[in-house]
Amino acid sequence: MKKNMGTADRIIRLITAAIIVTLYFTEMITGNVAIVLLVLSGIFVLTSFISFCPLYTLFGIKTCPKKDN
Repeated sequence: MKKNMGTADRIIRLITAAIIVTLYFTEMITGNVAIVLLVLSGIFVLTSFISFCPLYTLFGIKTCPKKDN
């Protein structure tokens, strides 16, 4: 897997995941919506740590800087 996520994208995903988890534990989101958002935040954290997003590959998006050879 080649990296296709830049630093800014990874930070935004981690912050979004942290917000979702905070909203869940303060019971501002509940029920099925909470479960779906928690799964989404888990995916955000996972893709942030490995710097790879499968959806970016499908759409041909790269937010990481290009390496000069």
